[in-house]
Amino acid sequence: MANYFLDNQDIQFLFSHIEMQQLAALQERFAENGDADYAPTSSAEAVEDYHRVLQITGHVAATNIAPNAERVDRDGNLLNQDGTVTLHPCVRENLDWMAKADLLGFTVPRKYGGLNCPNLIYTIATEIVARADASFMNIFGLQGIAETVNAYASQEIKDEILPQFAEGKVTGAMVLTEPDAGSDLQAVRLRAHQDEHGNWLLNGVKRFITNGCGEILLTLARSEPEMSDGLGLSLFLSERCDQIKVRHLEKKLGIHGSPTCELVYENAPARLIGERKRGLITYVLALMNGARVGIAAQSLGIAEAAYRLARTYAHTRHQFGMPIEKLPAIAEMVTDMQVAIEAARALTYETSCICDKENNAMRLVEWHADQLEKEELKSLKKEVRQLKRINSMLTPMSKYYASEMCCRVADDAIQVLGGSGYMKDYAAERHLRDARITTIYEGTSQLQIVAAIRGVLSGVFDSWAVDFEQKEYDDLMLTELKQKLITGRSQLSEAIIFVKKQPASYADLAARRLVDGAIAIMTGHLLLDQATNNERKKRVAKRFVQLKMPILKMNTEQVLSGDSMPLDEFQLLAGPVPTTA
Repeated sequence: MANYFLDNQDIQFLFSHIEMQQLAALQERFAENGDADYAPTSSAEAVEDYHRVLQITGHVAATNIAPNAERVDRDGNLLNQDGTVTLHPCVRENLDWMAKADLLGFTVPRKYGGLNCPNLIYTIATEIVARADASFMNIFGLQGIAETVNAYASQEIKDEILPQFAEGKVTGAMVLTEPDAGSDLQAVRLRAHQDEHGNWLLNGVKRFITNGCGEILLTLARSEPEMSDGLGLSLFLSERCDQIKVRHLEKKLGIHGSPTCELVYENAPARLIGERKRGLITYVLALMNGARVGIAAQSLGIAEAAYRLARTYAHTRHQFGMPIEKLPAIAEMVTDMQVAIEAARALTYETSCICDKENNAMRLVEWHADQLEKEELKSLKKEVRQLKRINSMLTPMSKYYASEMCCRVADDAIQVLGGSGYMKDYAAERHLRDARITTIYEGTSQLQIVAAIRGVLSGVFDSWAVDFEQKEYDDLMLTELKQKLITGRSQLSEAIIFVKKQPASYADLAARRLVDGAIAIMTGHLLLDQATNNERKKRVAKRFVQLKMPILKMNTEQVLSGDSMPLDEFQLLAGPVPTTA
């Protein structure tokens, strides 16, 4: 029977390679189980639960969601005249399957009916669902709304809202962007004001809202009209009502099953989440970071689906009297697609593990400080600061690297299928259309680089890499590969020193090349670590390092050249702005 968890050898390998019991122990310490019918009695039992949950996810994805994907992509959803949206019947069916399998409260505590899974397990599940249908992942993947409610809302709101998420009665939306506030969320204008009874009301327009027709909306709004920057923004929870209407459903290149809405708020009742003025700076940043890991997982799922299609086609399609996988150009393309997916998966899962460590350490510090010894509390606070620094670099790196990889792999899949890939006879064209958004939403690749470069320039990357460079390998090949990574870091360090002496604009210009280099070194070390007891992984690590280190050397040489022509001679090189006539 088809199962997208059990049939993925790399995910199976990583599930056994990663220290799952350690993550489970962190997740279960002081877990909010309430009156739940069941809770694991040990870390080992919790890990067995994770495996069982992913097995169910893999089964539902393969047997229920994937068969609906083509029809959903063809038909999309429906905007009604009254400003509501009717989801495609197959999308509604997918949600029902997920609810019946108890898979809509992945990270919600058990006291509210959730599964209390770590972020890593949710990330794996997200990838599995995205492989079946990338557009449905956008609804499944919005469980971060429940996480935000659990982390920052009042107890009254949590008691009311979280069980509804866990039971699958509601879906959510992260309502942030506006016509003039896309990447720059500090420019948000939607107004929040209080009436004479102290009730909050929202007025304004939001645009490009994924699943904006959901029942629970977390909306970023300007509660302090006298403040024009991010400090003037607060986060509000609204429930679907007549005062919030969908004015427009976007017509898109891909992810047709995911309704992207323009919303109009007219005196819509709302409740404040957390404290005023912390909407953007604290709550939305946390929400966005979780969403970015989710997009990295979505990218993995799309790439996995595209790769499998290309791999099968290359094996079965015969030309010149042989399967085309025997042709060197195709063999290299297919090989590097698989290596790229495993590399991006290594980085994304590592990021998820760091998220779990940070989230749980912060939970203990903020919610259970009175139950901890003084020394442990002090140690945990220090750990939170360290993990936050690493995470602020790793999360944008993962989103950037996995989404760019996804687009390349989906494009290569069409190339392997040739003319057939361009036609709608195969899902390859859908995978490429679905892939294209991953480098754009939840922050473009360029914005992820801006976020990640801080960690590369400030020494966070070096500290991370040094720890891995201390690792000793018994295998000669792995030792030699590690030395190549050490040499690569030395070349990167030279470029970083050079950039720090240049104007700030040059650092921005060189950022992509520097971040690419740092990602190559970090991912290389992760693959070496995976290769310790696995012969196939040794070959994957070798291919990756041999591909990436020459590119790193080329990029650092370009940085060291000091070439800033795209800035200095923009008008000359880009030419005049074209006329629209």
